[in-house]
Amino acid sequence: MASNYEYDDAAPASYEDVQRQGGQDTAYDPNFVPDSVKSFVVHMYRHIREKNVYEIHQMCETSFQTLSERLFKDTPWPSVEAIAPFVDNDHVFCLLYREMWFRHLYARLSPTLKQRIDSYDNYCSLFQVVLHGVVNMQLPNQWLWDMVDEFVYQFQSFCQYRAKMKNKTEQEIALLKQHEKAWNVYGVLNFLQALVEKSTIIQILEQEKEGLEQFTATDGYDYSGGSNVLKVLGYFSMVGLLRVHCLLGDYHTGLKWLQPIDITQQGVYTSVIGCHIATIYHYGFANLMLRRYVDAVREFNKILLYIYKTKQYHQKSAQYEQLLKKNEQMYALLAVSLSLCPQTKLVDESVNSQLREKYGEKMMRMQRSDDEAFGIYDELFSYACPKFITPSAPSFEEPLVNYNQDAYRLQLKMFLYEVKQQQLLSGVRTFLKVYSSISLAKLANYMEVDEPTLRTILLTFKHKTHSVDSEGKIISNADIDFYINNDMIYVVESKPAKRYGDFFLRQIAKLEGVINDMDRVKLE
Repeated sequence: MASNYEYDDAAPASYEDVQRQGGQDTAYDPNFVPDSVKSFVVHMYRHIREKNVYEIHQMCETSFQTLSERLFKDTPWPSVEAIAPFVDNDHVFCLLYREMWFRHLYARLSPTLKQRIDSYDNYCSLFQVVLHGVVNMQLPNQWLWDMVDEFVYQFQSFCQYRAKMKNKTEQEIALLKQHEKAWNVYGVLNFLQALVEKSTIIQILEQEKEGLEQFTATDGYDYSGGSNVLKVLGYFSMVGLLRVHCLLGDYHTGLKWLQPIDITQQGVYTSVIGCHIATIYHYGFANLMLRRYVDAVREFNKILLYIYKTKQYHQKSAQYEQLLKKNEQMYALLAVSLSLCPQTKLVDESVNSQLREKYGEKMMRMQRSDDEAFGIYDELFSYACPKFITPSAPSFEEPLVNYNQDAYRLQLKMFLYEVKQQQLLSGVRTFLKVYSSISLAKLANYMEVDEPTLRTILLTFKHKTHSVDSEGKIISNADIDFYINNDMIYVVESKPAKRYGDFFLRQIAKLEGVINDMDRVKLE
């Protein structure tokens, strides 16, 4: 079904294009280092050697962004060769600087194929040092998350780029053939898995449950003079593996990698807002695709409530726009989940009112089993799904074709196939909601089918409202259940436990507001 969703973001101009257009940026000289940049790298180098995590964080989140906005809006930062003399040609610092250099390039410009390959090589070198060298640094969690996040993003970006073969030049094709190992899916998965294994993070989290480790309590930092880099990279790599497997459409494996992290609790993943959102977005999406709708609804509700309450504190963050985009996508996924599995009792009142505002009308239409409802499912899925990838190398045989949409189309097809099956059952649910007991013959008559067909439909309903959880147990996603005895259907509707706490908390907050307003009024 056609969708009005543009699958690929429009790429910004490459800096070669910017230079060709003329203007002040034509004078970009990779070897010229402005004084402010010299000062930045010197201070950053000193803070890293002194393990001053707070200052490193400030420099990454504030100074780097400010300098980028002021001096490097349309050009890359100075080359690593140019800044190396100011930092004693320190090998590890140069790898870290290049990681930031490429991240800025991807964010502001469009990298060339050579730059994409160089960035992969830099990640390989950096991760090799962490895995096999002696690393004695403490780096902010935000930066370590950004490394894993950017590594996966650049892999996804490369797969999308490589899959558009139609307009590739001979030089690009030659370069792709020459560097076939660059951004190879096995290489990417191997690095992330190696970081998880070498960091022993799974064992650390297990020992923490027994009170033998303190990882979450210290946010992953090491206060006894050691390094947090390998441990925290290993931790974030579990989220990275969930994301990669979701991009590949392997939801079971993705969720398996996330299992050591207890997402019902606060953890190191909640200490970085970008990681928190990426974790729950991919966790929720994977559960939606595995028909574990209750798990998806529960976690989407929690994160959307958290964003609703805290988003004003992130307005100055470089990730703010991404936060808002993911917020909108998760509302779309929540609308889809609730349309397939009406479990509104799991949704907080403030999230529900936002959801009704955004998708109330569409959700009403999605309850019908017609082509219009089918089209809305298509539209919301296409808007909110991850950018699926085909990881295999392209065919270099003529004629060259684009295959960047293939993985997305396959996942959409699988999802809509599931929706189609669910739509056939919407009539049964409507009748079961009305009756507490009804004979098979009567229901068959209402539904205009014969009794054997109705039995098949009821069996299908049972199957579709149950799924297998992460521990292999069969769980129900339904808000109603039924059983058949002597040709009579008996309906058991789950009664939601009434929650008075939220209501009273809201009234108390209102009352406090009124009292504060009254205090401000001066009595004459």
